[in-house]
Amino acid sequence: MRRLLFATLLALVVSSNVGCFLPIYSAEPDRRVRQLIDTSENQRILLDEWEKFWFLDQPDHMSPFRTHGGII
Repeated sequence: MRRLLFATLLALVVSSNVGCFLPIYSAEPDRRVRQLIDTSENQRILLDEWEKFWFLDQPDHMSPFRTHGGII
Protein backbone atom coordinates (compact mmCIF):
# COMPACT_ATOMS: atom_id res chain seq x y z
CA MET A 1 0.00 0.00 0.00
CA ARG A 2 2.86 2.31 0.83
CA ARG A 3 4.50 1.71 -2.58
CA LEU A 4 1.25 2.46 -4.41
CA LEU A 5 0.80 5.70 -2.47
CA PHE A 6 4.44 6.70 -3.12
CA ALA A 7 4.15 5.87 -6.84
CA THR A 8 0.92 7.88 -7.12
CA LEU A 9 2.48 10.83 -5.33
CA LEU A 10 5.59 10.67 -7.52
CA ALA A 11 3.48 10.50 -10.70
CA LEU A 12 1.46 13.52 -9.53
CA VAL A 13 4.59 15.57 -8.82
CA VAL A 14 6.24 14.64 -12.14
CA SER A 15 3.10 15.30 -14.19
CA SER A 16 2.61 18.74 -12.67
CA ASN A 17 6.07 19.81 -13.89
CA VAL A 18 5.84 18.53 -17.48
CA GLY A 19 5.84 22.03 -18.93
CA CYS A 20 9.20 22.80 -17.35
CA PHE A 21 10.87 19.63 -18.60
CA LEU A 22 9.43 19.75 -22.13
CA PRO A 23 9.55 23.33 -23.43
CA ILE A 24 7.32 24.06 -26.41
CA TYR A 25 9.48 26.80 -27.90
CA SER A 26 13.23 27.14 -28.37
CA ALA A 27 15.39 28.93 -25.79
CA GLU A 28 17.16 30.90 -28.54
CA PRO A 29 15.34 34.27 -28.82
CA ASP A 30 15.47 34.63 -32.62
CA ARG A 31 14.22 31.11 -33.23
CA ARG A 32 11.53 31.46 -30.54
CA VAL A 33 10.19 34.62 -32.23
CA ARG A 34 9.94 32.79 -35.56
CA GLN A 35 8.12 29.91 -33.84
CA LEU A 36 5.66 32.28 -32.16
CA ILE A 37 4.98 34.09 -35.43
CA ASP A 38 4.34 30.76 -37.18
CA THR A 39 1.94 29.75 -34.40
CA SER A 40 -0.02 33.00 -34.61
CA GLU A 41 -0.15 32.78 -38.43
CA ASN A 42 -1.49 29.22 -38.21
CA GLN A 43 -4.26 30.38 -35.88
CA ARG A 44 -5.18 33.20 -38.27
CA ILE A 45 -5.26 30.84 -41.24
CA LEU A 46 -7.45 28.45 -39.27
CA LEU A 47 -10.21 31.08 -39.12
CA ASP A 48 -9.99 31.56 -42.90
CA GLU A 49 -10.29 27.81 -43.45
CA TRP A 50 -13.32 27.69 -41.12
CA GLU A 51 -15.03 30.37 -43.21
CA LYS A 52 -14.23 28.50 -46.42
CA PHE A 53 -15.67 25.28 -44.97
CA TRP A 54 -18.97 26.96 -44.10
CA PHE A 55 -18.96 28.98 -47.39
CA LEU A 56 -18.93 32.29 -45.50
CA ASP A 57 -16.36 33.72 -47.91
CA GLN A 58 -18.68 33.45 -50.92
CA PRO A 59 -20.58 36.42 -52.36
CA ASP A 60 -24.08 37.00 -51.04
CA HIS A 61 -26.62 35.96 -53.69
CA MET A 62 -29.42 37.82 -51.95
CA SER A 63 -27.91 41.19 -52.84
CA PRO A 64 -29.59 43.27 -55.57
CA PHE A 65 -26.26 43.61 -57.41
CA ARG A 66 -24.98 40.94 -59.74
CA THR A 67 -21.59 39.60 -58.69
CA HIS A 68 -19.37 37.43 -60.84
CA GLY A 69 -17.75 35.39 -58.04
CA GLY A 70 -15.07 33.96 -60.31
CA ILE A 71 -11.72 35.05 -61.63
CA ILE A 72 -12.09 37.97 -64.00
